[in-house]
Amino acid sequence: MATTADTPVDLARLVDAMRADGPLVHCLTNSVVRQITADVLLAAGAAPAMVDHPDEAGDFAAIASGVLINVGNPTAEQVEGMRAAIASAREHGTPWVLDPVAVGGLVMRTGLATDWLESGPAAIRANASETTALAGSGAGGRGVDSTEEVAAAEPAARDLAARSGAVVAVTGPRDLVVTRRDGGFRTTWVESGHPLLQKVIGTGCALGALTAAYLGAARAAGLDDHDAVVAAHAHAGAAGTVAGRTSAGPGSFAVAWLDALYTLSGEDIAGLVTVTGA
Repeated sequence: MATTADTPVDLARLVDAMRADGPLVHCLTNSVVRQITADVLLAAGAAPAMVDHPDEAGDFAAIASGVLINVGNPTAEQVEGMRAAIASAREHGTPWVLDPVAVGGLVMRTGLATDWLESGPAAIRANASETTALAGSGAGGRGVDSTEEVAAAEPAARDLAARSGAVVAVTGPRDLVVTRRDGGFRTTWVESGHPLLQKVIGTGCALGALTAAYLGAARAAGLDDHDAVVAAHAHAGAAGTVAGRTSAGPGSFAVAWLDALYTLSGEDIAGLVTVTGA
């Protein structure tokens, strides 16, 4: 199908809107990455909450600006909390993001993520191997690491966008964002970041939470979901570019990345990334 043409993404406006809104993001996420996820949201201008008990998750999803469902290290209790949060998000119109961490190689999480495609995620954020596995056209990567190129995952991303109605973001050296539009697809590429992002735990998972923040703020401002997902990736990537300029290794990079997420203006971010496509 053809790629549709759209107005270029106004990154500065979206960044400024997210910070002005200060969205509350409900994170049901991997226990390994909770702190960096919260740190990233706070640095970028959003507010984190980690509420995954089944008796509370539904109530909190109803009042949050956005919800993250990350299947990276699920317990039985957390899975029930995720189900409650997704049901509540659908009922109350809260945008939610599916992060299908390491799907393909592990049966339970693959089944959960596949089933939840039918539950109306606003966005899916994944690496190339996770994207192809979730679409049923690949076996997954090496744990959380992708073994495929982003460009090779574009057909799978389009399939997922068509099946779920979600904006699908495939992360890598260049990020791909795909949305089904009017019989075709809107496709945007974001070039930014630094290789050290792959050496710091939780950067991809935190990006899923940042995507939920941007979606919540964009909807509050009447802005487009696709543009919101592009802006989240641009913000994280631009901060990575800046952090990489002064970092000696992963430790100093992690600190510098958080600082850049906080200090970069919307105009700075727009000037540090290359966005191509519709």
